[in-house]
Amino acid sequence: MIRLKSHMQLVLALLVALILPLCMQSGSLATEVLIYALAVLGCNLLLGFTGLLSFGQGIFFGLGSYTVGILLTRFALPMPLALAAAVVVGALAAAFVGWFAIRQRGTYFVMLTLAFAQMFYFLAYSLPHLTGGDNGLLDVPRPPLSVAGAELMSLASPWQFYTFVAVCFLIVFWLLLRITNSVFGRTLLAIRDNEARAAAVGYNVKMFKLAAFAISGAVTALAGAFLAMMTGIAPLSSIEYHTSEMILVMTVIGGTGNLFASVLGAAFYVLFADWLSTLWPRWLMLLGFLLIAVSLFMQKGLWGLGERLWLSIRRTPAAGDTTKEESA
Repeated sequence: MIRLKSHMQLVLALLVALILPLCMQSGSLATEVLIYALAVLGCNLLLGFTGLLSFGQGIFFGLGSYTVGILLTRFALPMPLALAAAVVVGALAAAFVGWFAIRQRGTYFVMLTLAFAQMFYFLAYSLPHLTGGDNGLLDVPRPPLSVAGAELMSLASPWQFYTFVAVCFLIVFWLLLRITNSVFGRTLLAIRDNEARAAAVGYNVKMFKLAAFAISGAVTALAGAFLAMMTGIAPLSSIEYHTSEMILVMTVIGGTGNLFASVLGAAFYVLFADWLSTLWPRWLMLLGFLLIAVSLFMQKGLWGLGERLWLSIRRTPAAGDTTKEESA
């Protein structure tokens, strides 16, 4: 398996952030790519690096949307503080869900995360005075980036907001690279590959899983907060099961165990869905065929496909080398 060094993955992520404005006309669509890339990064930390298949990512995504929406609309909190609060709420919620879920394995772990997703969904639906219920939380503002009353950057236009999200995305990507390449990240990989052996060596497996849950929840909540600011609404759909499913699908399409693969999966899903929706109203059926193809022929996702192509190119001898071998 080809493993890129950390700085190469960061360079590739930077190239994606720079190329999107050059090849896309819609600043909102480009921003959506990076927002979902953040959410997939959080999911990949659980699935690809810890081996935890969680259907609860929509919980943290939705809580991030609601937190930033409530703080900006009802308390007029400065935008950086609202985003920080969304990250904290996401981490705390993930720690709460993870505390119960990590006590089970396999199917029971998946069922627990799914049950929590349904519970949080109906909780948001049952509190219309706080979340807006079925209508969602409307009129979420997009205030300028300011510190101590001094405006540093306006976020009014789609491309201005894209620039802000891109900078935050690259910072989070760099932090996750540091985490996954640290002793903590290597321990998560050991737990993923052989949990019993990691526990026998002396690692507190439950605490490592809980920490991975908290980090994943924080990153996913930040993505949800950005989406609420971009669209001006924190909808009920952001916290439902289908959001968790969509984030998982993006993770699988890109490939697990590699952070840049998360960017590939999110970009492919968002752009492909946008293109298909203009061709056919029932585009989700076509997406289903795509997932079948991924499951059958690209089990390592787009990143694995790229690996196979690169290895096949390297193994193909040049024409001159072939001629020399035949003459010999």
